[in-house]
Amino acid sequence: METSFAPANLVPDQSALVMIEFQREWLDGDIGKLNALIKDRPQLEQSRQGAQKALWTARKNGLHVIHVPCLFENDYPEIGGQRPAGLFHAIPNAGTWTGEGCAFAEGFEPDEKEFVVKGRVGASTFAHSNLDAYLRNNGITDLYLAGYALHVCVESTLRQGHDLGYTMHVIEGATSAFTKEQREHVLQSVVHHFGDHLTADVFAETFSRRVSA
Repeated sequence: METSFAPANLVPDQSALVMIEFQREWLDGDIGKLNALIKDRPQLEQSRQGAQKALWTARKNGLHVIHVPCLFENDYPEIGGQRPAGLFHAIPNAGTWTGEGCAFAEGFEPDEKEFVVKGRVGASTFAHSNLDAYLRNNGITDLYLAGYALHVCVESTLRQGHDLGYTMHVIEGATSAFTKEQREHVLQSVVHHFGDHLTADVFAETFSRRVSA
């Protein structure tokens, strides 16, 4: 899906690119258990390329870059025992988000001065983490979301960020769902309730024009 939307607030110090789960679990087909869940492989590859472009744009133009991994201790003590359903049931059963799959994927490693969120336990990147404190203490109002999966953790972050008062944007070419149908549902039926979406090209062109103006 393409859109002509361009963000209204172009102040880099008030804007952040939020990189959600750019880890080997999703992006490394050799060791990532979740990689195989993405049935739409062209969508996955597009998200990788779009995210690289968005990351380059944010770094070049002085936006905050925030990395949000998913991490659990061995045996998942954060979850506190077996759950009957949901992510806290699926994650321990699949054995994901511990070990080498938690490493940042090649090309998406944080730079030294970029913020890496800690404490997160939940689908939303705000869940029990220090993300909200970092945003408020640094005067950040606009969040540009990239990452995985669009219909799970990206959508959860979109919803909670909106309710916390942030202006939310989804970079549609820098995120992936499992299927084309899931992607279309989120972009067509969900996003407009909580924010808006734009392509990686529009994100890059808009901030580049702003900085060079």
